[in-house]
Amino acid sequence: MYDMGLRGYAEALSFQREVAAARIAKRVPQDVLLLVEHPPVITLGRSTKPGNLLATTGMLSARGVELFEVERGGDVTFHGPGQLVGYPIVDLAEHKEDLHWYLRQVEEVMIRAVAPFGVRAERVAGKTGIWTNGRKLASIGVHARQWVTWHGFALNVTTDLSYFDLMVPCGLPGVDMTSVERELLEGAARGVCLAPSPALGEEVREATVRAFGAVFQRQPATTTREALIPGA
Repeated sequence: MYDMGLRGYAEALSFQREVAAARIAKRVPQDVLLLVEHPPVITLGRSTKPGNLLATTGMLSARGVELFEVERGGDVTFHGPGQLVGYPIVDLAEHKEDLHWYLRQVEEVMIRAVAPFGVRAERVAGKTGIWTNGRKLASIGVHARQWVTWHGFALNVTTDLSYFDLMVPCGLPGVDMTSVERELLEGAARGVCLAPSPALGEEVREATVRAFGAVFQRQPATTTREALIPGA
């Protein structure tokens, strides 16, 4: 696992492509989970339909939101502060050469990651990602070459959900986006759970790393940028 911290989308995209290429070439001999938090950015996946981005370039600029078209699957989505973004660089030849299986495994990682906080997440048939109380908590969009994956998941932890008003999130009209923080605050108001701690972001990150290791049967270990791509 390599935690990139707060990093611009373009830089993180370039780096994950480098790591994926190195994994394909076997220069990186193990699966890698890149974790990152992005400044506000909207990305358009290969399946983005015309009209699902509701904001003009002027509106995006006014809110300081960048825009990228990328090779991942899926529709339009948002990344920003308070969101845990994970880019698993996984060689499915060492697991199962099945992208549908892989998507379900990534969903399982996030379901397990939020469970210790009292958030009961679930899958919705025919819709990639995880949901809770009828609201979407996390999105997934992946790409693979020679069975090595990149791109990944975005789990809303303390995210400003108003950014999702700039689009039809994931191309799902009427979808209500939520966050771990929102679910905990609403639960605490009903007296069914504790309010989120100030360290919620760090706690969810650690739970996600543990869940990733358990689901993909790997022992998590911290690595560095230099160890992955010497000279990067």
